[in-house]
Amino acid sequence: MRTRHGPVVPVLMEGDVPAWLVIGYRELHHVLSDPDVFARSSHRWNAWDKVPENWPMLPMVMRLPTVLYSEGAEHRRRAGAVSDALAGTDPHELRTVTTRMADRLIDDFCASSGTDLRPAYTARLPALVLSWLYGLDDERGDRTASLMTTMIDGGPEAMEAQRSLMAVMADLVAQRRATPSSDVVSRLLEHPAGYTDEEAVPELIVLLGGGNQPTGEWLGNALRLMLTDDRFAASFSGARSSAQEALNEVLWADTPTQVNLGRYATRDVELAGRLVRKGDMLLLGLAGANTDPAVATPGGALGNRAHLSFSHGRHRCPYPAQEIAEIIATTGIEVLMDRLPDIELAIAPEELCWRPSPWMRGVASLPVTFAPVPPLGVH
Repeated sequence: MRTRHGPVVPVLMEGDVPAWLVIGYRELHHVLSDPDVFARSSHRWNAWDKVPENWPMLPMVMRLPTVLYSEGAEHRRRAGAVSDALAGTDPHELRTVTTRMADRLIDDFCASSGTDLRPAYTARLPALVLSWLYGLDDERGDRTASLMTTMIDGGPEAMEAQRSLMAVMADLVAQRRATPSSDVVSRLLEHPAGYTDEEAVPELIVLLGGGNQPTGEWLGNALRLMLTDDRFAASFSGARSSAQEALNEVLWADTPTQVNLGRYATRDVELAGRLVRKGDMLLLGLAGANTDPAVATPGGALGNRAHLSFSHGRHRCPYPAQEIAEIIATTGIEVLMDRLPDIELAIAPEELCWRPSPWMRGVASLPVTFAPVPPLGVH
């Protein structure tokens, strides 16, 4: 794409719906830094008439009043409330809970000689921790995470998954409104921003969508790197700093959210020689920008955090959310390394397959082998 079209690529999404895919680092940084020209609300989109009925991407562009789609003063109100609700999480307690849940998951398979880490560990750990943050039990947390994955992947069941998620969150909001607790949901409802129940439900779904699957893919992608790259071959025998190195490297090379949807031009504007018309949609090519030869550094730019994996600018991922995701991912790697230090990939690295999602990047499976160890009996 870069060779043929340059940093801004005309693309067709499913159903021949047009958009611009921005894959140049400097161009994407510019788009993310100028919300007055490249705005967030999909009510500006000029292609609504081209959207087929039951379009699988509809949940990602619906004009819901959330922090994801709001602008101006309304966005500041919502962003402040979301950030404060997340910032109320005690990082030490979060790390302790994540460790306990990681141990519980490992207990389920450590007495065998192998497992597929994706369904058994990497896809479940963030869901369990986020369920705890929301005050959900494990069963409802797993179901909520499954619905979120179905919705984000944009398949034929995406709209039904969104409706089910709305129902789950509506029940949870009603419970927390009646009986507040020390969780993210209660803090959001009690915030001076004055959220109504109708505002809180889609907001909580946005927070789950930004936290669950991307964190799971981040964890899985880092483990894939550590299991397949000779530079990390000794890591599993105790070098904990390697977890941070792997996590940072995959944010450059295999970022979990590879394309984000999107921004909308508020006027006709030229971008890298392309005439972007008022109302045109721009897809944020985070993976393309991070691997742009103009800025990419071999080896993942050790210590360099200038990647765009958490977006940039006014609508970037809130800092407390980034910290929560990093604690979950780092702890997930460290606990696995401690419990199963001789873990190895069960297949050749070239046999690993990436999931067929245009939005999220993660392996379809991550089969491993290890010497059996007794469970800790964690509950």
